[in-house]
Amino acid sequence: MASAQMNNIINMALQITQLLLSAQSPDGRVRVSAEESLKQFQNANLSQFLLSLSVELSDDQKPPDSRRLAGILLKNSLDSKDAVRKLELIQNWVNMDASLKSQIKESLIQTLRSPVSDARQPASQVIAKVASIEIPRKEWVDLIGHLLTNMTLPDVPSMLKQATLETLGYICEEISPQDLEQDQVNAVLTAVVQGMTGAQGNCEVRLAAVKSLYNALDFAQSNFENEMERNYIMKVVCEAAVSNELEIRQAAFECLVSIASMYYEILGPYMETLFSLTANAVREDEEPVALQAIEFWSSICDEEIQIQDEYEGENVGSSVAFHHFIQRALPVLVPMLLETLLKQEEDQEQDDSVWNLSMAGGTCLGLIARTVGDEIVPLVMPFVEGNITKHDWRSREAATYAFGSILEGPSIEKLSPMVSAGLEFLLNAMKDQNSHVKDTTAWTLGRIFETLHSSNCTHPVVTPSNLPCIMSVLLESIRDVAHVAEKVCGAIYFLAQGYEEAVTGSILSPYLGEIISVLLSTADRTDVTNFKLRSSAYETLNETVRCSQIPEASAMLAQLLNEIMNRLGRNVELQNLSSDEKEKQSDLQALLCGVLHVIIQKLNSSDNTKSIIIQAADQLMVLFLRVFACHSSTVHEEAMLAIGALVNAIGMNFIKYMPEFYKYLDMGLQNFEEYQVCSISVGVVGDICHALNDDVLPYCNGIMSNLLKDLSNSMLHKSVKPPIFSCFGDIAVAIGENFEKYIPYVIPMLQGAAELCANLDSSDEDMMEYRNQLRRGIFEAYSGILQGFRTSKASLMMPHANHLLRFIETVFRDNYRDDGVTKAAVEVIGDLADVMGDSVKLLFKDTTFHLAFLKECFHSDDEQLKETAVWAQGMIERVLAS
Repeated sequence: MASAQMNNIINMALQITQLLLSAQSPDGRVRVSAEESLKQFQNANLSQFLLSLSVELSDDQKPPDSRRLAGILLKNSLDSKDAVRKLELIQNWVNMDASLKSQIKESLIQTLRSPVSDARQPASQVIAKVASIEIPRKEWVDLIGHLLTNMTLPDVPSMLKQATLETLGYICEEISPQDLEQDQVNAVLTAVVQGMTGAQGNCEVRLAAVKSLYNALDFAQSNFENEMERNYIMKVVCEAAVSNELEIRQAAFECLVSIASMYYEILGPYMETLFSLTANAVREDEEPVALQAIEFWSSICDEEIQIQDEYEGENVGSSVAFHHFIQRALPVLVPMLLETLLKQEEDQEQDDSVWNLSMAGGTCLGLIARTVGDEIVPLVMPFVEGNITKHDWRSREAATYAFGSILEGPSIEKLSPMVSAGLEFLLNAMKDQNSHVKDTTAWTLGRIFETLHSSNCTHPVVTPSNLPCIMSVLLESIRDVAHVAEKVCGAIYFLAQGYEEAVTGSILSPYLGEIISVLLSTADRTDVTNFKLRSSAYETLNETVRCSQIPEASAMLAQLLNEIMNRLGRNVELQNLSSDEKEKQSDLQALLCGVLHVIIQKLNSSDNTKSIIIQAADQLMVLFLRVFACHSSTVHEEAMLAIGALVNAIGMNFIKYMPEFYKYLDMGLQNFEEYQVCSISVGVVGDICHALNDDVLPYCNGIMSNLLKDLSNSMLHKSVKPPIFSCFGDIAVAIGENFEKYIPYVIPMLQGAAELCANLDSSDEDMMEYRNQLRRGIFEAYSGILQGFRTSKASLMMPHANHLLRFIETVFRDNYRDDGVTKAAVEVIGDLADVMGDSVKLLFKDTTFHLAFLKECFHSDDEQLKETAVWAQGMIERVLAS
């Protein structure tokens, strides 16, 4: 049997060329059969499969098509977007026979010499994938040296230099700077920079070198700290930025954008040259280069905004490199960008995804406004005033775009008088003959309402006197072409949002009925095929409802509730649909469930309107349960969220829906692949526990089983795990002493998660944020369990009390903990003392960290944290005094 299998493998290895070609056949049957054979080969003997592919890739006698696919399959055998699958593939490579790996690597290196680019490029990428596995393990130590030899030997073909530089670039993209010794970094940078010089004489080599430098910049920290090396790198990049070749210029400016972000502090001596380069590129070069030149200044803005944000308006200390590049360049930078606004394309699509010179210029202007604040206003307003009434539509649109772009950054005091003076003009511009002008005007109105409008503003731009005109224009303009209507939806959205915190009745309330009516009509429009307008209309409807005032809005919201339920009812009845129609059906179901979610929350916010939800609950649940028949994860998310809101609204009355609803909750908790559904389902469990208390007990075995399986599932997205721990706390509070049987399973999970927190990378911001989420979830679990066991089972937690206190101490000594973690930790300290009483007296006597921890909380600006700390201190003192 084994011999037959080996013969089969040998046959497939001999037939690999034909299999690879057949796998690309237009004939479906031939293609599927070849794909299955390749998969069998891979599963039967991975080493031989990879070796056969590498030999195919390196053989210049083989067809380019088979070689290209061989490269793709090799790469896919070493890497995956899925993190768990990637770890599995890495381990497969690590476990392979060393001599076979050596043969594969030799074939890959040999392929770089191939005259066929379809073979060289995938070989470069595969070498980088292997390097990403082996270099951090201190394996394939001669790879970098071998590649660099290709750049230094005499009479090396240009195509080999190009392939080598591409390979070095891919390697730098795949590994971390700490994986290479500094002398290796120096040698790589030397080869790359030499490849960039015009003396090389080959455009492909030079382009490959510039792209490689882009990937290698992260490795060049010490080189940029050395003035001589830095000057040389900057000189070569700037020379490439004026190359005769478009692609080289574009790649060089991409390097400058990256340098602006990574090495802002050393840019001072080069800024005059860089301004000249970027200005020439913006005014005279082709669009791909000009866009990167603008992006350079956007990156400088990002750096300076970040520095200012870190100091939160205080004077930036002398120890920080803050060069005020934007402020110093303002007089010439702003006019340059304003020119770009006049370069719109006549037939450009009105779509947020469009990116051209005008869009880039406006975006950069917005970043400059955030960087320098009021100083940009006198530089932009003459342009606005000079172009706003011109006959040419480009001038009018550019003027409006310029004004809308600078609204975030300058003070309300500076902008408010100008906005008030120009608002009537903008409203009139919504009747412009040109749709580009109307589109940008509607966007600008939305920006005004977003940045300057609120119910408690000292300089109101929306007043009782101008609101009738504003509403008249918006309600009329929403009937315009789709892209204009979508921007008008945005304007109404932010107009409504401005009244979110109104203390008394909103002056928008008289218009609420008309707004709801026109948004529903917009959502029903049949003259557009783009789903975006319908989505915008419903999102705006949601915000209008959310920011409306009870009781003024209660009657209209009750009517709206019935209307949306009727729409959802009609939608779920639709059958025998095409795949495209089914997709539209599920998209609409998700939007309608989203509206119901917001209406339920709003009506539940007042005791006077809760009865409306209670009366509609049966009908709502029938609809939500029918929606679960749809196989769209987005629909399930929205339906679950709406059900969570319904649970909070009707409380104990939800118990009658549990028998039917539980099977969908069970499905949601098991849906680890669509992790957002799983996460929301976990949240709904918490809502149900709060509402039903121990009536949830009959469902707890199934729920806990799913939650424990989810925590053990390496495929589940890590973001779901902190809410699961919090959910344990909710369940424990709800069922009290009945949680005892889950303790042997839950406590090890909590302790394992606590250990994981200690091992997360402190240099990674995302990991630090995740650590805080995880710790908060752990603390909420412990708090819930302690509170649940308060009356009769407190002693069950005694074996775990010492571990818990040590975990809290670890968190206390972590400078990266956030306020939420601090508050959750202090609550657990208080719960431990309150519930365990005299049995933890010795533990608190033997530790002193809690004194410093509570003292820190007493000095907090957070009043709620202070109150929690005072309570916790009282509980501890009571224990110690006993």
